[in-house]
Formats: sequence, structure tokens, C-alpha cells
Amino acid sequence: MIRRLRLITGLILFVYVTTHLLNHTLGLISYHAMEEGRRWFLIIWRNPLGTFILYGALLTHFTLALWAIYDRRNLRYGIGEGVRLALGIAIPLLLALHVVGTRGAHELAGTNDNYAYVLLAHFLFAPELFYIQTLALFSAWIHGCIGLYYWLRLKPWYGRVATFLFSAALLLPVFALLGYIDGGQEILALYQDPAWKKAMMASIGPPNRQIAAELTALGAGIRWIVVGSILMALIARAIRAFVMRRKGVIRITYPNGQVHAILPGLSLLDASRNHGVPHASVCGGRGRCSTCRVRVIDGADDLPEASADEQRVLDRIGSPPHVRLACQTRPVSDLSMIPLLPPTANSEDGQARPSYLRGEEREIVILFADLRDFTRFSEEKLPYDVVFVLNRYFAGMGSAVSEAGGYLDKFIGDGVMALFGVDRPVSEAARQALTAAKLMAQRLDELNKSLSTELREPLRIGIGLHVGPAIIGEMGYGKATSLTAVGDSVNTASRLETMTKEFSAQLVVSEAVAHNANIDLSAFPSHEIGVRGRSENITARVVTWARDLPL
Repeated sequence: MIRRLRLITGLILFVYVTTHLLNHTLGLISYHAMEEGRRWFLIIWRNPLGTFILYGALLTHFTLALWAIYDRRNLRYGIGEGVRLALGIAIPLLLALHVVGTRGAHELAGTNDNYAYVLLAHFLFAPELFYIQTLALFSAWIHGCIGLYYWLRLKPWYGRVATFLFSAALLLPVFALLGYIDGGQEILALYQDPAWKKAMMASIGPPNRQIAAELTALGAGIRWIVVGSILMALIARAIRAFVMRRKGVIRITYPNGQVHAILPGLSLLDASRNHGVPHASVCGGRGRCSTCRVRVIDGADDLPEASADEQRVLDRIGSPPHVRLACQTRPVSDLSMIPLLPPTANSEDGQARPSYLRGEEREIVILFADLRDFTRFSEEKLPYDVVFVLNRYFAGMGSAVSEAGGYLDKFIGDGVMALFGVDRPVSEAARQALTAAKLMAQRLDELNKSLSTELREPLRIGIGLHVGPAIIGEMGYGKATSLTAVGDSVNTASRLETMTKEFSAQLVVSEAVAHNANIDLSAFPSHEIGVRGRSENITARVVTWARDLPL
């Protein structure tokens, strides 16, 4: 509820600031355009309902900010979070005098706080107010844009509109400032006309000295209330920390064997932050992105149950047992944990992903392919030529796998490993794998033809296909992480690929693949092949030329 209130009130205030800046932008047309825009601005915001919504949102948002300062167990912020906090504190301090000088003067003295009143004050009577007001508006705009970014970047569609939003965030305040300056220059020119000056001042009805002094005191009082509230939140934090220290400490063990002590009430993410342990947290610890998630190794049974909000996020990403959000989990006893994402994780890592990426056993078809006698070729050619030929070969083989519907696992030297069936039935996967083998043979023929003047003899390939259970998931480290498969079926497919040398054939495919694909390969010779590590032989078909497959 607190997060929703913070988001809703923040959006209300952001809309208010946006409409204010749009009104300023009309100054690029004329002062009269600004006044016409202000009329619609007041219709929206200066009525009982609009006033209640605006000031209610302002008070609620500020109160929630104080609660966030108190509730957060450490004040170590990233750059974005730190800037947003600093601007959020600065906004009421900068805007206090402007608010009481406009809305306050209107309510207490009946002043018509139109653009002429404000622009004359900022450009003629008290020019320092122009700089304060500009700084306040830019602070509010940047604060709102950072908050909006932290909210929207977790949306799957954000990447498609990010450029447009960034352009709008950059251009709107610039146009608003230029419009405000143009409006101010126009007002200064009109002020030189005594008749206009007299009529306008009578229309404005500025507050007298007594009311002006009261308004100034009111603005100063608002500033003191803001500062005092922040100090009270910090004092409350210190009292809480003192009480927690008397309850002892909780020890958190990390994968590298490091053990760090924290006070009761701190979250696992706080533990990492307090001790300088890098820990992913795209949303800043608000329990929304799931990038801070950890696997609890020891002590999971003693943890408080996940809240409804935390469980909703865990369900969204399909987390297995003993996985918790570090930002929402506050241990009550010693435990050990493993962060599941690297500190460099981004917002995409927190989105719902297919279950097979997390690791599961599934029946798939594995393809291995390897160039024959390529070592001899590489010894006879310049490095540039070797790289050129390999890249052409990889492009042909990779496109064949992709077009057939498979997943290109990796290139190993001059070899290729591909998976079929990670997200579809094994029958369809088997047909795709056979199609890929045929396409690879055709692409190799095309490559040999195009490189006939460069090659002393045509490139030759060996392909092995097998189907069976394998463990699939994202494996690796850092940027070298990718979807791959491990298990006996993978080893068998690799063994079938090496058997192509003994049979002088392009393809050796297990009978199980043909059976699952429902394709008759009886025209090709059958062999019983022994596989190291398996007690039983497997039946395989030997296809001399993969382009002859009956697909």
C-alpha cells in the first residue's frame, strides 16, 4: 500500500509539474497565450477537488518520504537514488516562498496572482526569485523523471519508448524556461506603458506590507517544518538502531565464506549494502524488480514467511523453493545465502522468463557438427584467411539452425552445438533438427562453390543428432552466460558426430530421432554404435549426404 500511495501521489505531482511547464512553454507564443493557458490550468487545479488532490498528494508524498528515510536501514544510496533524495528535500525548501506568495496571497489578500504578478516579481522587483523558481522547477522535474524512470524501466515495453520519453524529459523544461524568459521580457516592455502599468497593478491587487510580512513568515515556517521533520526521522532512526543493538546481532554467510553481522530488523539487501558487498537491486530495494533475489542455503525454515507482495513477485518469475527477495527478507537468526544474479543485472533480468532458463530436465534433440581436417587448412593459410572462412562457415551453419527453429548453443573451435525442443514438443524438435542438418549440408555446398578458388579441396562436415533427456538452463559467468545443456544425451550426440569420420558420412542420426520425427530413414544403413559410459549400444542411421534426407 505504501508503494502504491507513493506511486499515485508522485504521478499526481508529476502531472501538476508537467502542466505547469507546458503553461510556461506558451510564453514562446506570447504573454497572452500564457494567461489563456493559465485559465485552463486553474480550472484543473484551483477548485475544491483539484486543491484537495494536489495538496493531499503533496502532504502524503512528503510523509512517505519521511517514512522511507526512517524505514530504510542504511543511507547508502546509488547516484540516481541519492540525487532523487537530495532534490526531493530541496523542492519544498525552494518552493515554500513561491507557494505562499501566489496561492497564499490569493487566499489571504485576494491577490490576482496572474503571470504579470509573478513575472514582474521575478524579473523586476526581486530578480533572485527567478533563479530560485527556476531551480525549484528543474528540481521537481528531475526528481519526478528519476522516479518515473525507476518505475517504467521494469516494464517490458519500456525499451521501445525510452528514446521518446528521454527526448520529452530533456526538451520540455528547456522550452518552458525559454517561454518563461520570453514572457518576462514581454511583461517588462509592457510595464513601461504607464496606462498598462496602472491598470495591471489595480487588477492584481498585491498584498500590503503586513500581509507580505505574514506570508514571508509563513514561508519560513514551512521551511523549518520540512527541516525539523527530516531531523526527527533521523533521530528516530538513531533511537531504533540503539534499541536493536541491545538485541544482539545476526550473522549472514556469503558464498565466498565471508560472514557479516547485522542488527535484527535489517534485510539481506541491507546486509550487503552495509558491508560493501555488491548486490543487484535495480528497483532500489522496493520489492518490484526481483533482481536482488537470493537462494537461502541454511536457515530458510527460520525466516518469516514472504509477504503477499513479495510472494507475488516470486510467483511472477516462477521462483523455486528457498528463493527470497533480499530487499524484503529480514532474518531473525543466522543464515547463509547465495545471490542469484550478478551485481550488474539489469531490469530485463527481473522480468518473467521461461522455466527452462532456470534449469530443468527436458527431452530435447542435440546437434553437433564439426569441420573435417580444418586444422590442416588453418596451417596452410594466413590468419586473416582462416578467420574469413570460419566466419562464412559459422554464418551458414548458424542461419541453417535458426531457420529450422533451433537454438544455437555455441561455437566450439570449428564445431557447432545446437539444441532443438527447449520450448516445443520433441516430435517437432526432431523434425527441426533433421531439417537443420539438411540445410547445413546445402549451405556447405554453397560455401564450397563460392570459395572454390580459395580452397584446395572442399570443406567437409560431420553432423551427429540424438534425442534424450538433458538438463538445460542458463549457465556460465558474466557475459559468457548462455542457454546450454548437459547430460548423457549431449555426450551421445557428440559421440555420433565423431562416428561420421569412421563411416565417411556427413550425418549419423540416432534411430530415436527418426522415430520422434515420424520420418522413414530405412533407406539409409543402420548400425549399432557403442557410446562410452553407456552399457547399451544405440541404433543409428548413417547418411552419407545430409542433403539427401527425405524431408
